Amino acid sequence: MSRDRVMPGGAASTKVEGVKQLEVVAAQPPVSAGTTLRNVELRHLRYFAAVADAGTFTEAAERLFVAQPTLSQQLRRLEEIVGVRLLDRRREGLRLTAAGAVLLEASRTVLSLVDHGVSRARHAAGLGRQRLRMVMPPHLPDVLGVEIASRLMSAAADVEVTWLEAALDGEFSMVQQRKADAGLGWLTGARDEPFAPLDVMTLGEFEPRLWIPAWHPEARRGVVTLDELTRMTVLHGPRRADAGTYDAWSAVLREANPGFAFADPPFSHSLPMSVALAATESRPTAVLSGPCIAIEGASATVGEPQLERMGGMVEVTLERHPLTATAGLVWNTDLPRQLQQLLFDAADSTDHVRLARAS
Repeated sequence: MSRDRVMPGGAASTKVEGVKQLEVVAAQPPVSAGTTLRNVELRHLRYFAAVADAGTFTEAAERLFVAQPTLSQQLRRLEEIVGVRLLDRRREGLRLTAAGAVLLEASRTVLSLVDHGVSRARHAAGLGRQRLRMVMPPHLPDVLGVEIASRLMSAAADVEVTWLEAALDGEFSMVQQRKADAGLGWLTGARDEPFAPLDVMTLGEFEPRLWIPAWHPEARRGVVTLDELTRMTVLHGPRRADAGTYDAWSAVLREANPGFAFADPPFSHSLPMSVALAATESRPTAVLSGPCIAIEGASATVGEPQLERMGGMVEVTLERHPLTATAGLVWNTDLPRQLQQLLFDAADSTDHVRLARAS
């Protein structure tokens, strides 16, 4: 198995990027008489990040367990210190200004560094373990998630791993925004500079499973062309489950048929039910899963029902493998070195996960 390591930016330069941004701002003249940026406190940054994430003062106050008037007062104070408006308060909700977006990115960097520094200090004093927040999308192939999770847990005796189940986009925004330290997902985003300041290790190429009606002319051949697939109704999704892969595959299919669009499955959490109901449609209807089959060395599906023939549907393959996704383990380069090494070892030692149709 080939594993590529993507290093979009040097760790030394990205590690303190947010801190440097604040230092540059702090070096500017005071914004008003008697007010300097030395008055910025960590609580101001935490409150600001919480409001930006929540979108409303009410929800942010509930998450922080503070009174809403106190939160509003502290955010106004932060704006006075910085000397610019950070949030536009509109009837439909809060929106970051351009200056607010810059400060939010720097704030998350600073808060992440401080949190990990406190964790390391407590660990050095024997008062606790370092923390690693690991996010995994709910619709990853089980074996892929289990393989990484077991590697991490077996090597992380001195690390407290917190598991977060949440959807990840192709840019791993949740990790970039430091709502998580690392994530396992699909590398489907724009590849110009999508991952700075993240480190990436790829874990292999995967493709979906595909079922078509048994009476369809291509069923006996066992292979369907992309053009033939776009002439059917294709159940896949919903988009919120994996927006990155959903959008990338939609674009590929639209190249073959500009008017193509996926149809939502009737049971988004039950692939067997979707396959069974697709067989009852009068129009040719196919069912497309998410990425789950390793393209190289496929052998046996683990933990999935036998669906090769079910309810009048037959499993086939797509000619030339046009729909693929690369599994990747991604983490922030400003993590403590011990945590980065732990993630690197987990990815580097992972056996090539083999998910395929049963013989």
